[in-house]
Amino acid sequence: MRRKGAEMVPGLEVKFAGGSLALGEGLAVEGYASLFGLVDQGGDAVMPGAFAASLARLAAKGDRVRMLWQHDPARPIGVWDEIREDGKGLWVKGRLLPEVAQAREAAALLEAGAIDGLSIGYRTVRAEKDRKGRRMLAEVELWEVSLVTFPMLPEAKVGRKEADDLREVAAVFQEAAAALRG
Repeated sequence: MRRKGAEMVPGLEVKFAGGSLALGEGLAVEGYASLFGLVDQGGDAVMPGAFAASLARLAAKGDRVRMLWQHDPARPIGVWDEIREDGKGLWVKGRLLPEVAQAREAAALLEAGAIDGLSIGYRTVRAEKDRKGRRMLAEVELWEVSLVTFPMLPEAKVGRKEADDLREVAAVFQEAAAALRG
């Protein structure tokens, strides 16, 4: 969601886009912060390659994208250890810092299912309008990725770590095998 006029940082746009978040040992968080080609509720779509130049500039400076709570620059809650584009979107992997009170609260809210989204904070560098008037974001300067309550892409929700998913699948198979035996 872009905030016009009341933005906390001049020039910063925020885009709610979910993905799969996961809590695990060390309060790990991972998933897609942006999904390519999907039109969000604001009528924008991020195009493949939109983050590449920004990520390269950050890496060259030894800097990183910030992990914030609800796009509030006064509320960092963790660090992103890995950020990369792939064929699906912008994938992030990081960790909530248990020493930070808001991070502990975020972890509790994630576990309870009260929040379930990721969102990007960025500045548009280059965009075009498509035939339907939607903004196609071709290049953005990525500033932060936040944990949020309301993702701009309703279908992009919090998931679980692959290891958690595999444990669930294994449990289903074990139950089915037990049922067949007994």
